[in-house]
Amino acid sequence: MSLVTETQDAVKSQAVEEIEVEGHIIDSLILPKILDEITTHHGSFVVKQIRIGHQRTDPSYARLEVSAATREALDEILKRVGEHGAVPVAPHDCRLLEADIDGAFPEGFYSTTNQRTQVRLRGEWIDVDDQEMDCGIRVDPVGGTARCAPMASVRRGEWFVIGPTGVRVFPIQRDVEPQSFGFMSSNVSSEKPKGVTVRAVAAEMRRSHASGGKILVVAGPAVVHTGSGEYLCELIRRGYVDRLFAGNALATHDIEQAFYGTSLGVYLDRGISAEEGHEHHLRAINTIRRAGGIRAAVEQGLLTGGVMYECVRRNVDFLLAGSIRDDGPLPEVITDVIEAQQQMRERIRGVTFCLMIATTLHSIAVGNLLPAAVRVVCVDINPATVTKLADRGSFQTIGLVTDVEPFLRALVNELS
Repeated sequence: MSLVTETQDAVKSQAVEEIEVEGHIIDSLILPKILDEITTHHGSFVVKQIRIGHQRTDPSYARLEVSAATREALDEILKRVGEHGAVPVAPHDCRLLEADIDGAFPEGFYSTTNQRTQVRLRGEWIDVDDQEMDCGIRVDPVGGTARCAPMASVRRGEWFVIGPTGVRVFPIQRDVEPQSFGFMSSNVSSEKPKGVTVRAVAAEMRRSHASGGKILVVAGPAVVHTGSGEYLCELIRRGYVDRLFAGNALATHDIEQAFYGTSLGVYLDRGISAEEGHEHHLRAINTIRRAGGIRAAVEQGLLTGGVMYECVRRNVDFLLAGSIRDDGPLPEVITDVIEAQQQMRERIRGVTFCLMIATTLHSIAVGNLLPAAVRVVCVDINPATVTKLADRGSFQTIGLVTDVEPFLRALVNELS
């Protein structure tokens, strides 16, 4: 057998698929990422066609022939490049498999990203609702709908997408119009100019508010400890907070401050410990529990100031998710983490901007639930908090490494 014949036979034995991708694939570095995925996973490619846009608003287009040693290897490559928006030229309907037990996906399920996704059903592409990372795609074959579903919600008999076939992702690309704030790439630094960043955050909050979007604030107890509670109250009063996600600690120390002027037993105006101040947070919780809850305490005139008071008075929807270390907890705290997670999913619908302030666990938890289209700013004195968000897939997060008090003070001033 000649060398030419052997080479031809080797090529024939490989699995081959043509893919295409369109959009701002050059300046958003999407095409280089696709080529890197192919070669990293031991595949090869031939560029069959490429068209590069000349103007800033012009999309580009590329068509590639991708090959791999086995069909399994090619399927893995197609899955990887699909996360960057590349789809087969000759698309197929998505593959479905019925869940055989409650609480677990069928084997081989498609694992979602936080970017807009569609599945092909009966020859038509349909949007996947409730986009969220690390879920499966539940499909109603009769109704022709698809939505992201967390593992714990799976019920036997439901249909789920299997593998990357018939799935396409729309990756976040650069804005056609230049923005004053680079939201489309993770940027974590303690040395970036704070004033410029705060002005950009304020502008984005104004834009979201004016367009009818919803602003979500995720806050930790350091907001109270640092004496920043009044600034958050001012944001609430001005209508720049539509949802507040926090834990038992933020609400407890905010209420402690309203009752006693202390946080963790330390007077915020003097910085000294109060006598028997270590009991204040427990006494605050006890008062609220005896009143029947935070809302009841406001209505009864017991709670007359602070973040939680302003939330009740301004009808800001708040969700308090508990943890293993909570005292009390306050009556409104959801102690079942799966229930808290599900309620968060329901309440983030319509959110267009999210500000995360001084809380690692709640920031990461909420970041996992948010679709990539939601613009996120994370402010923390610890750069690891923002780094973890980016590492876990919330790549749209912009991080500002600073103490929360000067940030909130400057933000309120900018919004004035």
